[in-house]
Amino acid sequence: MKVTVVKNILDANERIAAQNRKLFDEKKIYVLNLMSSPGAGKTSLVEKTIEGLRARFRIAVIEGDIQDTCDADRVAALGIPAVQINTGGACHIDGNMIREALPALDLDRIDLLITENVGNLVCPAEFKIGENAKVMILSTPEGADKPAKYPLMFQESAVMIINKIDLMPYVDFDLAKARRDALTLHRDLRIFEVSCKTGQGLEAWFQWLAGEIEAFRNR
Repeated sequence: MKVTVVKNILDANERIAAQNRKLFDEKKIYVLNLMSSPGAGKTSLVEKTIEGLRARFRIAVIEGDIQDTCDADRVAALGIPAVQINTGGACHIDGNMIREALPALDLDRIDLLITENVGNLVCPAEFKIGENAKVMILSTPEGADKPAKYPLMFQESAVMIINKIDLMPYVDFDLAKARRDALTLHRDLRIFEVSCKTGQGLEAWFQWLAGEIEAFRNR
């Protein structure tokens, strides 16, 4: 019975996510589902991505947290439309939460919608929201063992961003192992090594994302 309940929840979410995806396709909105553990640098990457691409694309952000609006406040301070989803204890954002947040945004004035999921390496990977791509951030202080411990996150993501690369001299992070284990789980995974603090590697991320948005809008 428990297995059936879980399956029904996931099936219902799949239907809602597909409805969201249809709406995003109609509006030509490219959607990122940004995932990581707490403190890996999701909001910092959102801020840097806004700074790097706002001259080319109209951007909006949906922030997911269990409580508080601090991340949405940071985005709004940049002059970017931001909506906060407080899950009240839920460990992920699902398709229905996104659907309920959309009326707060002018979908006709968005090219890129970035959704910052709740900090968690388990549940967010299971729930689609209607995104074009799942992107996960692995920060160097977390250690290189995360692909082995949380394989679904890496299997479901199109991109892995290794953040805080500037801390490599000070932390015990085996970069080769992290890359090898992640690519074993997903051989087509795109990997970017970046530092949101120093800016290292961010331009390659901006170029990749801009190319994906352009290809989506021109298809």
